[in-house]
Amino acid sequence: MTARAHEPSRPGTGGGRVVVRRLDPGDAAAESRWEAFVTACPEATFFHRAGWQRIIGRVFRHRTHYLYAESAGQIVGVLPMAQVSSLLFGHSLVSLPFAVYGGVAASKPDAVEALEIEAQAEARRLGVEHLELRNVRQRHPEWPRQDLYVRFRKELAADAEANLLAIPRKQRAMVRKGIRNGLRGEIDYDAGRFFALYADNVHRHGTPAFPKRYFEVLQHEFADDCEILTVVDAAGRPVSSVLSFYFRDEVLPYYAGDHLAARDLAANDFKYWELMRRACERGCRTFDYGRSKQGTGSFSFKKNWGFVPEPLSYEYCLYRRASVPQNNPANARYRLLINAWRRMPIGLANWLGPLIVRNVG
Repeated sequence: MTARAHEPSRPGTGGGRVVVRRLDPGDAAAESRWEAFVTACPEATFFHRAGWQRIIGRVFRHRTHYLYAESAGQIVGVLPMAQVSSLLFGHSLVSLPFAVYGGVAASKPDAVEALEIEAQAEARRLGVEHLELRNVRQRHPEWPRQDLYVRFRKELAADAEANLLAIPRKQRAMVRKGIRNGLRGEIDYDAGRFFALYADNVHRHGTPAFPKRYFEVLQHEFADDCEILTVVDAAGRPVSSVLSFYFRDEVLPYYAGDHLAARDLAANDFKYWELMRRACERGCRTFDYGRSKQGTGSFSFKKNWGFVPEPLSYEYCLYRRASVPQNNPANARYRLLINAWRRMPIGLANWLGPLIVRNVG
């Protein structure tokens, strides 16, 4: 299949017109060019990678709309999007569902403009209620935005011991407690132990779990750039686990789970230190602790590591709704659902969870 041009094209700065095209899942040549651009573009993130189009389509069965801008035969911008339609959460076009970052990544301002114009046109054609761009930084002060989320990032030193000493004293003491408890980290090449800990953890918090297949597909799609680290206790029993993404010289712990015993063992504290240590040895220079909602336990935990919160600018175009959607646990509407989910048998929750979580995004 070949890439299809979208009209209108726009005059480009520095020579050549900017033409917006669609990345078809079967176009290997265009996908290779997309990946090369994402690797080189400073604005791009792990979630701009082309492999997410296959994952979202195959695992969650959402229609994807991957657009890229081309000028003088070169890709100058990308915008990955997916359409999510749900009776409970509404009908949206999002860049990108299941991702903390999204929006346009571009090397030219006119590419940003062309892609955003085409995204809005696509949203209107699809009849969605809103278009959501999960930007890291604000692009449109005049657009409605979601200011609930922040991210935590910190540069890593080349020396592991220097990174340990950079952790605030109280948090460092928890890491050392985990070491004294005989904890150790192991790399898993399948999702079995991780999923058991993850599913139990999200059930305790009243949240539906992604299907196990999703994590298996992530491992297959991204290979060495998707890694599972499981912490075991002195007896070899798994007590905490994290699935992380690697992108350029960054590591991003993304999905995690733990056993009830993890807290007393300081297993979660040890887990993130062990990940940091291993990432440092791998040559990573940035630890991206990911997204958290302000005022949550996760937010406080990351601050205790000495990370400074940075606001995320999720921006919206509203078409068939009057306000920015609040599809998150902070919304009082979902508290009853969360409490009911906690009481549900975990077997039933794991069966029902994928049917619900695919529509949350």
